[in-house]
Amino acid sequence: MLVAAAVCPCPPLLVPEVAAGAAPELDAARAACTDALGVLAAARPDRLVVVGAAEEPGTYPQGARGTFRGFGVELDVTLGQGQDTAAEPVLPPSLAVAGWLLGRTGWSDAPIEGLAVAQTLAPERCAETGAELAARAERVALLVMGDASACRTVKAPGYLDERAAPFDAEVARALGAVDVAALQALDAGLADELKVSGRAPWQVLAGAAAEVDLSGALLYEDAPYGVGYLVATWS
Repeated sequence: MLVAAAVCPCPPLLVPEVAAGAAPELDAARAACTDALGVLAAARPDRLVVVGAAEEPGTYPQGARGTFRGFGVELDVTLGQGQDTAAEPVLPPSLAVAGWLLGRTGWSDAPIEGLAVAQTLAPERCAETGAELAARAERVALLVMGDASACRTVKAPGYLDERAAPFDAEVARALGAVDVAALQALDAGLADELKVSGRAPWQVLAGAAAEVDLSGALLYEDAPYGVGYLVATWS
């Protein structure tokens, strides 16, 4: 059963070594993510599942490695504490950022597994996946990694799209209110047009929470660099 969830953004810029001189611009987002992970720890889960979108879906064990070398930084991370036997880092970027967050907070409260879902995963399948995750243990927590739209300004990766701000505002409202129905109803086609990486992970979360009564809090909402970043907790 799902007992807690944390929703965090997953830009590599969240990692100070990647952001370099621009690192202070995301200090508030990092602090909110730390607080969100604290909520997960306080829930005393039996298992933590980290969910993020990727081009290729897959599952990853505790200790799986990721890297930020592709961003010009000699920095590797692991998904929780453990020893990965793979020859090369394999975590997709969304889960690598999660690994950095978990390492930063020293997570040791429950075993971890990672799940990368396809960005194109249909809403119905997202809901089914979430229900399956919630049934993994008596007390399951989810760390859900994903960004909102990348079209908030003319300098954003997707340029300015007037639909982006309303879309992000509705997602922020739904996350803060634990509005499972609203998350399940997100338009996958529109999310794709707005370059939203969090749509599928958020809908997995909605599926996991469909049968439980949780309260929510929106800890952070902003759009630096024209990309919507949200941090929320459910408990």
